[in-house]
Amino acid sequence: MTAQPVATRIVLASRPSGKPVAANFRLERETVRDLAEGEVLLETLYLSLDPYMRGRMDDAKSYAKPVDVGGVMEGGTVARIARSRNAAFKAGDIVLSHSGWQSHAISDGADLRKLDPQTAPITTALGILGMPGFTAYAGLRNIGKPKEGETLVVAAASGAVGSAVGQMAKISGARVVGIAGGPEKCDYIRQALGFDVAIDHHASDFPAQIAAACPKGIDVYFENVGGHVWSAVFPLLNDFARIPVCGLIAHYNEGSSALSGHDQLPAVMRAILRKSLAIRGFIQREFADQRPDFYQQAGAWITEGRLKYKEDIVDGLENAPEAFLGLLEGRNFGKLIVRVAP
Repeated sequence: MTAQPVATRIVLASRPSGKPVAANFRLERETVRDLAEGEVLLETLYLSLDPYMRGRMDDAKSYAKPVDVGGVMEGGTVARIARSRNAAFKAGDIVLSHSGWQSHAISDGADLRKLDPQTAPITTALGILGMPGFTAYAGLRNIGKPKEGETLVVAAASGAVGSAVGQMAKISGARVVGIAGGPEKCDYIRQALGFDVAIDHHASDFPAQIAAACPKGIDVYFENVGGHVWSAVFPLLNDFARIPVCGLIAHYNEGSSALSGHDQLPAVMRAILRKSLAIRGFIQREFADQRPDFYQQAGAWITEGRLKYKEDIVDGLENAPEAFLGLLEGRNFGKLIVRVAP
């Protein structure tokens, strides 16, 4: 009889107070139980690390349940079926799953989607052809709606979502201004991805650079950051500007009652009224029925060379916490993925 594998997993050891630290995570090992009828054993190949995971570490009311203390950290994965007692899957199948920060997991198959390694590299299911790419697509299609000749600005423009937003907006005919952190990332989005302008948000004259890059104002602002980037963009928003709010990474480590400087709400509300702004927060799963369109369209754009992507791959599940902490500080360059197994 084949011995049961020992799963390595990373759990939430404690809830962070402000900025997460390594001590908030704990590595554990546990022998995997036997499969029941209808179940499969997943061997994780790749783990996606994404900013939303910071919110799952807090015990606060949100659109999704937080990770329990002692629970496996949540995350999307690409896995290989190691064993199967489910007629829909066989050993060796490659699937997209949501089994979290662990080397092995058991699934009843309901949440799995088979991947074809011949169609696209399997890591793309965690990035450009996965949740981040679909987030960009859904936010633009349903909220941003860029038109030919308009100016679109996107924050965190070298990241998995932001880089896709800028390229898709270019395909729509918009003029694209990307905001990124550091010269290397700015060079990448301008030269490799074809953005019209790239601006380093670390620059001392960042607000002036944004204003100069948008002489006709901003029609669409795809928000991933908040903080000083929002403050620089806000005065430049045109009448009827659309603002898909995808993330606010600059604020993820603040407490629920934290305020950054003076209360900006009255000024923002006046602008919403005076300029007829459309500001809409969204979670990509709201538009799940559009995923087939996305897979078809994004796949075609990749084949045509109109949609490019960059991956930042870290080896070893044990390195996931440090990589995640770096993600929250912008140290990654491209879609951050942990290679868990060969």
